[in-house]
Amino acid sequence: MNAPIDVGTVLRRNRLLGELDAEQMMEMLALGRIVRFDADQIIFDKGDPGDSLFAVLKGQIAIRTSSVDGKTMLLNILEAGDVLGEIGLIDGRERTAAAIALRPVELYRIDRGDFIPFLERHPRLCTRMMVVLCDRLRWVSENIEDAVFHDVPRRLARRLLLLSDSYGQQTAAGLRLTLPLSQEALANMLGVTREMVNKCLGALRKTGAVTYAKGFIVINDLALLKDMAGNPERTP
Repeated sequence: MNAPIDVGTVLRRNRLLGELDAEQMMEMLALGRIVRFDADQIIFDKGDPGDSLFAVLKGQIAIRTSSVDGKTMLLNILEAGDVLGEIGLIDGRERTAAAIALRPVELYRIDRGDFIPFLERHPRLCTRMMVVLCDRLRWVSENIEDAVFHDVPRRLARRLLLLSDSYGQQTAAGLRLTLPLSQEALANMLGVTREMVNKCLGALRKTGAVTYAKGFIVINDLALLKDMAGNPERTP
């Protein structure tokens, strides 16, 4: 049998909830409950009421949005310790994107009616949440800037660097992204075709910046990839 999940330990990995002291954490844990979803099951859809916050305890979740003509863009992939639904939880309005389980997931859910009074009792957490939401806004702005001002090869290099911050694992060959990524998934992240991603990955491989096999990417030359992303490493 699998060992029971220590919800508090997982939540402390999150930038927002990690600020809670032991007493506050116990108070918050009493507000929520664990929910489970199967692979490919929709956790919430774009346009659904923003009535709850979720913390990922186990599994992976894709955050994606779509247009009226059916085009889909993958915005992010979340794992254990990540929190989703903060924006809808704060303003109570519709969800701005959909969340879908990529594999069976366990989530800790807190409803808005319980969480808002908890925030009001703990103003320090309110301040921390503002910082997290500002980071999210900066992330969105950077994505818009990438789409408007940068070509696809540079956008791909920048996305790989961003993913390496969360999923990079140092190996003898280089910085390996532990998150498996298909070319279709990368294309959805960038809002381009799979063929374009295939071409750009081929170009990166030829330069020696990355290798790509069986869905896993290894950054072999981090300085070169940063240079291709328009963020060259500075020498002292």
